[in-house]
Amino acid sequence: MDPAPIRASTQEHLLIEDIRDDIVILKDGSCCLILQASAINFGLLSEKEQEAMIFAYAALLNSLFFPIQILIRSKREDVNAYLKLLNEQEKKLEKAVLKKQLVKYKNFIEEIVKKNEVLNKKFYVVIPFSSLELGAIQVAASFIKKKGGLPFPKEYILERAKTNLGPKRDHLTKQFSRLGIKTHQLDSKELLHLFFEIYNPGKKQEPVETEEVTTPIMEGRT
Repeated sequence: MDPAPIRASTQEHLLIEDIRDDIVILKDGSCCLILQASAINFGLLSEKEQEAMIFAYAALLNSLFFPIQILIRSKREDVNAYLKLLNEQEKKLEKAVLKKQLVKYKNFIEEIVKKNEVLNKKFYVVIPFSSLELGAIQVAASFIKKKGGLPFPKEYILERAKTNLGPKRDHLTKQFSRLGIKTHQLDSKELLHLFFEIYNPGKKQEPVETEEVTTPIMEGRT
């Protein structure tokens, strides 16, 4: 007998039903996949490069035949581990010139941390699959009949979502590559880690080793 999924009481109020096959399934039957995108420093580009970037971005927007959501997530970065690494490297260096340069660099980093808050920014593109694409009438009738829960079997929803989201993902990946932006689809473990961090700020998640995700996305608070 398979173990029942672990579920915190507060998790019942989340919109997420499950994370399967690198796809987020919501409780109304809609789904989405998430791409993580690299960044480009627009300010460091030349004027011609900036113009080319603007035209390429306009072409991307004009090519869209489906909705997307762009999410920018800023997370406070802890640089103590990096400073500790620099201290260890300082002890290993034998040449005085190199050690002196490393000490200057370490002091520079410490000053930046004192005066400014170090933030790590990550960029995500969400591609949705609406439950209405399963059939509006069928979804409404099934939802009323079941009084909540998924309107169709999970495997059927996943199959339809993969068929719908795959071409959209490939289209966006191609368009972003023309901008020099690399994209990577988050797998199930990466999705779980992302949502765990969002709903449990400051808490560290233990690594997920199993194929099936049974870790609660939101932990209960005492």
